[in-house]
This record gives sequence, structure tokens and C-alpha cells, in this order.
Amino acid sequence: MGPGWRAPSAALVGGSVALFGALRRAARGLPRPAAVRSRPGRAWRWGNLLVSFAHSVLAGLWALLSLWQSSELLADIQDGYCVSGHLLVCFSSGYFIHDSLDIILSHQSRSSWEYLVHHAMAISAFISLIITGRFLVAAMLLLLVEVSNIFLTTRMLLKMSNVPSPVLYEVNKYVNLVMYFAFRLAPQAYLTWYFLRYVEVQGQGAFLMANLLLLDAMILMYFSRLLRSDFFPSLHKASAGRDVDGEKFLID
Repeated sequence: MGPGWRAPSAALVGGSVALFGALRRAARGLPRPAAVRSRPGRAWRWGNLLVSFAHSVLAGLWALLSLWQSSELLADIQDGYCVSGHLLVCFSSGYFIHDSLDIILSHQSRSSWEYLVHHAMAISAFISLIITGRFLVAAMLLLLVEVSNIFLTTRMLLKMSNVPSPVLYEVNKYVNLVMYFAFRLAPQAYLTWYFLRYVEVQGQGAFLMANLLLLDAMILMYFSRLLRSDFFPSLHKASAGRDVDGEKFLID
């Protein structure tokens, strides 16, 4: 398999959509915490987060391993290519398509519109680089964010389940902050600097640049929410008391 959109790539994306659909059905059969069972509106959200957690573990470790084994690719972010990275992007494209469909078909679009915006950006960017075979390394760097998402999703699952051990939440809270810096803010900042300095702002470069800058704004907004919620709760009072059943905010 080489760069460019071919039938195998389309099949891989479709297979990934089907895989996550199967995981979603399996998640429905798993036991749920009492706090989730007692509030039926959270059932969809719980299952959706479990699938998101599975994607984060697989894609995050995959991205780390691929970049570790092919570190020379970092010298050619625009045109570097490896089969593992290509497969990873197809895999994650399938997840974003599945999650978008899950949100829409489960009538959660209104409460999860931020996810739909994020997924639309990711899907369009990933498909463009699969077709052209360019900027694959940039996508691999961006997918390092899934390492951070492992702990972010764990945080949300712990909050939903009202875990009886606050120590577990506290430990994850600080690990999550470190991972947010290391695998979300740092790669994003580096790619933004790289695009602003080296990428020609026309065609695909301009399209990806616009996506990247919009993602910068979203990530900073989510980081602000995270800090207010976990480290400055007095600033989070404005959102306290709302009924979040069925909602799927990136940061609660």
C-alpha cells in the first residue's frame, strides 16, 4: 500500500467504522455503575465514552510506537510516509466517522455539537492526506493526543460513576494535567509553529492550516474548562447544578 486514496484505504476506513460499531454494541451489554443505572439519560454517554477510551488506548499507543520506530519521519513532516502511519490514520478516520454517526443517530447532536465540529475537521483533514499522501507525519503527531485522552476519558468515567475512592480521581487528575501538556499542548504548539513557518498557505496547506488554528482555539478553551473544573472549582460555579444527563461535553 502506498500514499493516495485507493480501494484498500477505503476498505480500511469502512472496516474501522464497523469495528467500532461492534465495540459500541458490546459496550451496551457491559455492567454499568449504579450512578449510571439510576440516571437512564447517562446510559448512552457511558457506552460512548467506553468506545472512546478503547480508541484512545489503541490509537495513542499506535502513534507513539510508529513515531518511535520511524523517528526519521519527523525530519519530513510534509512528505514523510510509513505504512503504519497510513493504517493508523485510516483506523482513526473510521472511529471519528463512527462516533459522528453514533451522536447523530442517538439524537445527541445538540448536546455534543462540539464533538461533531471536531470530528468533521479530523475526518476532512485525514481524508485529504490519505488521498494526497502528504502531511501523514503531522497526523501521527496530532494523534499523540489520544495518549492524553486515555486519562481525560478516565476522568469523565470516574466522575460519572461517582467512584467511592477520591484518591483515584485525585491521582488521575494530576496525571491527566501532565499528559495534557505532553501529548496535547506540546505537539499542537509544535505543529502550529511548523505550519506557520514552513508550509505554503495555499491548496491543502491552507486547508490544514485553517483546521489547525481552529483546533488551537478549541484546545485552549477545553484546557481552560479543565483547569476551572479540577483546580479552580470556585470559578466553575456557573455551570454547577445543571442536569448533564445525556450530554457529552469534552470537559465537564
